[in-house]
Amino acid sequence: MFFNRIFAIKIARIMKKYMFLGIFGALVMACATNPITGKQNLNFVSNSELFPTSFQQYSTFLSENKVITGTTDAKLVENVGLKIKLAAEKYLTYLGQSQYLKDYRWEYKLVDNKEVNAWCLPGGKIVVYSGILPITQNESGLATVMGHEVSHALANHGAQRMSAAQLQQIGGAVLDAATANKTAQTREIFSQAYGMGTEVGVMLPFSRSNESEADKIGLTLMAIAGYNPDDAVSFWTRMSAKSGGASTPEFMSTHPSDATRIANIKALIPEAKAIALKVGTIK
Repeated sequence: MFFNRIFAIKIARIMKKYMFLGIFGALVMACATNPITGKQNLNFVSNSELFPTSFQQYSTFLSENKVITGTTDAKLVENVGLKIKLAAEKYLTYLGQSQYLKDYRWEYKLVDNKEVNAWCLPGGKIVVYSGILPITQNESGLATVMGHEVSHALANHGAQRMSAAQLQQIGGAVLDAATANKTAQTREIFSQAYGMGTEVGVMLPFSRSNESEADKIGLTLMAIAGYNPDDAVSFWTRMSAKSGGASTPEFMSTHPSDATRIANIKALIPEAKAIALKVGTIK
Protein backbone atom coordinates (compact mmCIF):
# COMPACT_ATOMS: atom_id res chain seq x y z
CA MET A 1 0.00 0.00 0.00
CA PHE A 2 1.21 3.50 -0.86
CA PHE A 3 2.04 5.88 1.99
CA ASN A 4 2.92 9.38 0.79
CA ARG A 5 5.74 10.76 2.95
CA ILE A 6 4.25 14.23 3.17
CA PHE A 7 0.85 12.72 3.96
CA ALA A 8 2.36 10.72 6.82
CA ILE A 9 4.12 13.81 8.18
CA LYS A 10 0.90 15.83 8.19
CA ILE A 11 -1.00 13.07 9.96
CA ALA A 12 1.83 12.79 12.49
CA ARG A 13 1.28 16.46 13.31
CA ILE A 14 -2.41 15.78 13.93
CA MET A 15 -1.48 12.97 16.26
CA LYS A 16 1.02 14.95 18.38
CA LYS A 17 -1.76 16.01 20.71
CA TYR A 18 -1.93 12.41 21.91
CA MET A 19 1.77 12.17 22.77
CA PHE A 20 1.29 13.39 26.34
CA LEU A 21 -1.62 11.13 27.22
CA GLY A 22 0.78 8.36 28.17
CA ILE A 23 0.86 4.86 26.82
CA PHE A 24 -1.94 3.41 28.91
CA GLY A 25 -4.23 6.40 28.59
CA ALA A 26 -3.66 6.44 24.85
CA LEU A 27 -4.49 2.76 24.53
CA VAL A 28 -7.74 3.21 26.42
CA MET A 29 -8.83 6.17 24.31
CA ALA A 30 -7.54 4.97 20.96
CA CYS A 31 -9.64 1.92 20.16
CA ALA A 32 -11.97 2.10 17.18
CA THR A 33 -14.27 -0.54 15.74
CA ASN A 34 -13.45 -2.04 12.35
CA PRO A 35 -16.74 -1.58 10.43
CA ILE A 36 -16.35 -4.91 8.61
CA THR A 37 -14.87 -7.28 11.18
CA GLY A 38 -16.37 -5.64 14.27
CA LYS A 39 -12.99 -5.93 16.02
CA GLN A 40 -11.51 -3.21 18.22
CA ASN A 41 -8.35 -1.78 16.67
CA LEU A 42 -5.77 0.75 17.78
CA ASN A 43 -6.66 4.02 16.02
CA PHE A 44 -5.86 7.55 17.15
CA VAL A 45 -7.07 9.26 13.96
CA SER A 46 -10.70 9.87 12.98
CA ASN A 47 -11.84 10.05 9.37
CA SER A 48 -12.76 13.71 9.86
CA GLU A 49 -9.09 14.40 10.60
CA LEU A 50 -7.72 12.00 8.01
CA PHE A 51 -9.82 12.66 4.91
CA PRO A 52 -8.99 16.35 4.22
CA THR A 53 -5.28 15.57 4.16
CA SER A 54 -5.90 12.43 2.12
CA PHE A 55 -7.91 14.30 -0.51
CA GLN A 56 -5.34 17.08 -0.70
CA GLN A 57 -2.45 14.66 -1.14
CA TYR A 58 -4.35 12.72 -3.79
CA SER A 59 -4.92 15.89 -5.81
CA THR A 60 -1.27 16.84 -5.44
CA PHE A 61 -0.12 13.42 -6.60
CA LEU A 62 -2.35 13.54 -9.68
CA SER A 63 -1.09 17.00 -10.57
CA GLU A 64 2.51 15.81 -10.40
CA ASN A 65 2.03 12.60 -12.38
CA LYS A 66 0.73 11.71 -15.82
CA VAL A 67 -2.86 10.51 -15.50
CA ILE A 68 -3.97 8.28 -18.38
CA THR A 69 -7.48 9.00 -19.64
CA GLY A 70 -9.67 7.81 -22.48
CA THR A 71 -7.76 4.59 -23.20
CA THR A 72 -9.13 1.06 -22.90
CA ASP A 73 -7.01 0.49 -19.78
CA ALA A 74 -8.13 3.76 -18.17
CA LYS A 75 -11.78 2.89 -18.80
CA LEU A 76 -11.19 -0.57 -17.34
CA VAL A 77 -9.79 0.95 -14.15
CA GLU A 78 -12.86 3.20 -13.91
CA ASN A 79 -15.23 0.30 -14.53
CA VAL A 80 -13.62 -2.07 -12.05
CA GLY A 81 -13.29 0.72 -9.49
CA LEU A 82 -16.99 1.50 -9.75
CA LYS A 83 -17.92 -2.16 -9.26
CA ILE A 84 -15.69 -2.44 -6.21
CA LYS A 85 -17.22 0.78 -4.82
CA LEU A 86 -20.73 -0.58 -5.32
CA ALA A 87 -19.70 -3.87 -3.74
CA ALA A 88 -18.29 -2.03 -0.71
CA GLU A 89 -21.51 -0.06 -0.32
CA LYS A 90 -23.62 -3.19 -0.66
CA TYR A 91 -21.51 -5.13 1.83
CA LEU A 92 -21.45 -2.38 4.46
CA THR A 93 -25.20 -1.87 4.09
CA TYR A 94 -25.62 -5.61 4.72
CA LEU A 95 -23.48 -5.25 7.84
CA GLY A 96 -25.53 -2.28 9.06
CA GLN A 97 -22.62 0.12 8.49
CA SER A 98 -23.86 2.11 5.48
CA GLN A 99 -23.19 5.44 7.23
CA TYR A 100 -19.49 4.61 7.36
CA LEU A 101 -19.03 5.57 3.70
CA LYS A 102 -20.95 8.85 3.80
CA ASP A 103 -17.80 11.00 3.60
CA TYR A 104 -16.02 8.87 0.98
CA ARG A 105 -15.25 10.65 -2.30
CA TRP A 106 -14.42 7.80 -4.64
CA GLU A 107 -12.00 8.27 -7.53
CA TYR A 108 -10.16 5.70 -9.68
CA LYS A 109 -7.19 6.85 -11.74
CA LEU A 110 -4.62 5.12 -13.93
CA VAL A 111 -1.18 6.78 -13.97
CA ASP A 112 1.70 6.28 -16.37
CA ASN A 113 4.29 4.66 -14.13
CA LYS A 114 6.24 1.44 -14.73
CA GLU A 115 6.28 0.48 -11.07
CA VAL A 116 4.22 -2.56 -10.10
CA ASN A 117 1.97 -0.74 -7.67
CA ALA A 118 -1.53 0.39 -6.75
CA TRP A 119 -2.95 2.07 -3.67
CA CYS A 120 -6.06 3.54 -2.09
CA LEU A 121 -5.82 6.53 0.23
CA PRO A 122 -8.40 6.99 3.00
CA GLY A 123 -11.75 8.12 1.61
CA GLY A 124 -11.68 6.00 -1.55
CA LYS A 125 -8.91 7.72 -3.54
CA ILE A 126 -7.51 4.97 -5.77
CA VAL A 127 -4.49 4.97 -8.09
CA VAL A 128 -3.39 2.10 -10.32
CA TYR A 129 0.06 2.24 -11.91
CA SER A 130 0.32 1.17 -15.55
CA GLY A 131 3.23 -1.09 -14.55
CA ILE A 132 0.94 -3.52 -12.77
CA LEU A 133 -1.36 -4.11 -15.76
CA PRO A 134 0.87 -6.73 -17.42
CA ILE A 135 0.46 -8.77 -14.22
CA THR A 136 -3.24 -8.19 -13.64
CA GLN A 137 -3.71 -9.14 -17.33
CA ASN A 138 -7.51 -9.01 -17.23
CA GLU A 139 -10.51 -7.51 -15.46
CA SER A 140 -10.62 -10.04 -12.63
CA GLY A 141 -6.89 -9.60 -12.00
CA LEU A 142 -7.43 -5.86 -11.72
CA ALA A 143 -10.40 -6.47 -9.42
CA THR A 144 -8.11 -8.52 -7.17
CA VAL A 145 -5.73 -5.58 -6.82
CA MET A 146 -8.36 -2.88 -6.43
CA GLY A 147 -10.44 -4.93 -4.01
CA HIS A 148 -7.36 -5.49 -1.88
CA GLU A 149 -6.35 -1.83 -1.84
CA VAL A 150 -9.87 -0.57 -1.11
CA SER A 151 -10.01 -3.03 1.77
CA HIS A 152 -7.02 -1.33 3.39
CA ALA A 153 -8.98 1.94 3.36
CA LEU A 154 -12.25 0.41 4.58
CA ALA A 155 -10.51 -1.29 7.49
CA ASN A 156 -8.63 1.91 8.48
CA HIS A 157 -5.26 0.22 8.11
CA GLY A 158 -3.47 3.47 7.33
CA ALA A 159 -4.71 5.09 10.53
CA GLN A 160 -3.87 1.96 12.51
CA ARG A 161 -0.29 1.90 11.26
CA MET A 162 0.15 5.59 12.02
CA SER A 163 -1.25 5.04 15.51
CA ALA A 164 1.11 2.13 16.08
CA ALA A 165 4.02 4.30 14.92
CA GLN A 166 2.94 6.98 17.38
CA LEU A 167 2.99 4.48 20.24
CA GLN A 168 6.44 3.42 19.11
CA GLN A 169 7.55 7.05 19.46
CA ILE A 170 6.03 7.21 22.94
CA GLY A 171 7.88 4.03 23.87
CA GLY A 172 11.08 5.51 22.52
CA ALA A 173 10.63 8.57 24.74
CA VAL A 174 10.11 6.31 27.76
CA LEU A 175 13.28 4.42 26.85
CA ASP A 176 15.26 7.66 26.62
CA ALA A 177 14.12 8.65 30.08
CA ALA A 178 14.90 5.23 31.55
CA THR A 179 18.45 5.20 30.16
CA ALA A 180 19.26 8.87 30.69
CA ASN A 181 22.01 8.11 33.22
CA LYS A 182 23.53 5.20 31.32
CA THR A 183 26.69 5.40 29.23
CA ALA A 184 26.42 6.22 25.53
CA GLN A 185 27.36 2.63 24.66
CA THR A 186 24.68 1.21 26.96
CA ARG A 187 22.10 3.59 25.53
CA GLU A 188 23.02 2.53 22.01
CA ILE A 189 22.60 -1.14 22.91
CA PHE A 190 19.24 -0.41 24.52
CA SER A 191 18.14 1.61 21.48
CA GLN A 192 19.10 -1.15 19.07
CA ALA A 193 17.29 -3.72 21.15
CA TYR A 194 14.25 -1.48 21.40
CA GLY A 195 14.21 -0.73 17.67
CA MET A 196 14.41 -4.38 16.72
CA GLY A 197 11.88 -5.33 19.37
CA THR A 198 9.27 -2.83 18.26
CA GLU A 199 9.81 -3.25 14.52
CA VAL A 200 9.81 -7.03 14.38
CA GLY A 201 7.68 -7.73 17.43
CA VAL A 202 4.99 -5.11 16.91
CA MET A 203 5.23 -3.03 13.76
CA LEU A 204 5.90 -5.63 11.07
CA PRO A 205 3.54 -8.38 12.29
CA PHE A 206 0.88 -5.69 12.65
CA SER A 207 1.40 -4.83 8.98
CA ARG A 208 1.29 -8.48 7.91
CA SER A 209 -1.98 -8.74 9.78
CA ASN A 210 -3.30 -5.79 7.79
CA GLU A 211 -2.27 -7.42 4.52
CA SER A 212 -3.96 -10.69 5.37
CA GLU A 213 -7.12 -8.88 6.46
CA ALA A 214 -7.13 -6.86 3.22
CA ASP A 215 -6.80 -10.10 1.24
CA LYS A 216 -9.82 -11.54 3.06
CA ILE A 217 -12.03 -8.47 2.66
CA GLY A 218 -10.83 -7.98 -0.90
CA LEU A 219 -11.92 -11.47 -1.92
CA THR A 220 -15.38 -10.75 -0.54
CA LEU A 221 -15.61 -7.45 -2.41
CA MET A 222 -14.50 -9.23 -5.59
CA ALA A 223 -17.22 -11.83 -5.21
CA ILE A 224 -19.94 -9.25 -4.45
CA ALA A 225 -18.76 -7.21 -7.45
CA GLY A 226 -19.46 -10.22 -9.64
CA TYR A 227 -15.93 -11.53 -10.12
CA ASN A 228 -14.69 -15.03 -9.42
CA PRO A 229 -12.41 -14.90 -6.35
CA ASP A 230 -10.63 -18.01 -7.64
CA ASP A 231 -8.97 -15.65 -10.11
CA ALA A 232 -7.12 -14.00 -7.21
CA VAL A 233 -4.96 -17.12 -6.97
CA SER A 234 -3.90 -16.71 -10.58
CA PHE A 235 -3.00 -13.06 -10.01
CA TRP A 236 -0.87 -13.71 -6.94
CA THR A 237 0.81 -16.62 -8.70
CA ARG A 238 1.78 -14.26 -11.52
CA MET A 239 2.95 -11.70 -8.97
CA SER A 240 5.13 -14.34 -7.33
CA ALA A 241 6.62 -15.29 -10.69
CA LYS A 242 7.33 -11.62 -11.38
CA SER A 243 9.39 -11.39 -8.20
CA GLY A 244 11.31 -14.49 -9.28
CA GLY A 245 10.89 -15.99 -5.86
CA ALA A 246 13.32 -13.43 -4.45
CA SER A 247 11.53 -11.93 -1.48
CA THR A 248 12.36 -10.81 2.04
CA PRO A 249 11.98 -13.63 4.59
CA GLU A 250 8.46 -13.55 6.00
CA PHE A 251 9.63 -12.83 9.55
CA MET A 252 11.19 -9.55 8.39
CA SER A 253 8.57 -8.63 5.80
CA THR A 254 5.52 -6.38 5.97
CA HIS A 255 3.68 -8.71 3.60
CA PRO A 256 2.99 -12.43 3.96
CA SER A 257 5.30 -14.60 1.86
CA ASP A 258 3.96 -15.50 -1.58
CA ALA A 259 3.38 -19.12 -0.60
CA THR A 260 1.62 -18.14 2.63
CA ARG A 261 -0.55 -15.56 0.90
CA ILE A 262 -1.65 -17.93 -1.88
CA ALA A 263 -2.41 -20.72 0.59
CA ASN A 264 -4.43 -18.34 2.77
CA ILE A 265 -6.36 -17.00 -0.22
CA LYS A 266 -7.28 -20.50 -1.34
CA ALA A 267 -8.60 -21.22 2.14
CA LEU A 268 -10.63 -17.98 2.25
CA ILE A 269 -12.31 -18.29 -1.16
CA PRO A 270 -15.24 -20.49 -0.01
CA GLU A 271 -16.13 -17.98 2.72
CA ALA A 272 -15.99 -15.08 0.25
CA LYS A 273 -18.33 -16.89 -2.12
CA ALA A 274 -20.71 -17.74 0.72
CA ILE A 275 -20.88 -14.14 1.90
CA ALA A 276 -21.54 -12.94 -1.66
CA LEU A 277 -24.46 -15.35 -1.90
CA LYS A 278 -25.96 -13.82 1.25
CA VAL A 279 -25.27 -10.20 0.34
CA GLY A 280 -26.03 -10.48 -3.36
CA THR A 281 -23.85 -9.53 -6.30
CA ILE A 282 -23.60 -6.42 -8.46
CA LYS A 283 -25.48 -6.89 -11.73
